[in-house]
Amino acid sequence: MNEIFYREGYKYQTARNYFLGTHVVQTSRIRTQFISLDETGYLEISAGYAWDGPSGPAIDTPNSMRASLVHDALYQLMRMGLLDRKYRHAADREFRRICIEDGMSKFRAWYFYKGVDIFAAKAAMAAARNREHRAPTPFPEPSAAERTPPDDRDGR
Repeated sequence: MNEIFYREGYKYQTARNYFLGTHVVQTSRIRTQFISLDETGYLEISAGYAWDGPSGPAIDTPNSMRASLVHDALYQLMRMGLLDRKYRHAADREFRRICIEDGMSKFRAWYFYKGVDIFAAKAAMAAARNREHRAPTPFPEPSAAERTPPDDRDGR
């Protein structure tokens, strides 16, 4: 059977490559199909990268989109085991910094930051990876009773 494999949970996809210097400075270069982070904190996100925008009760607004992209990419590296989870708080601070740079009020940026700081720890763990699905989903083999025509089930 010809099947596709996919993941759910994404709302947005980058249309162009994006580059940013971050404060997430670590010991070795990380490279995936869509994300690259070097030792100096230089982050590259390739066109085609999918992410879900701001999470929780946050509203997707122009001044939170870039921050959510960077935050999601850094958390994805943590979920993949490529970036140590000790960088989680640095990723959260990047989120706040970018929100303010993009015109969000300092109070709202602090509110968003506290939300990710308190509630996003699980999102950095491998178990939080979006599960792979496939389509079409194969049907289970029918039992003997299900293969027997309805008229023959009572023995008549």
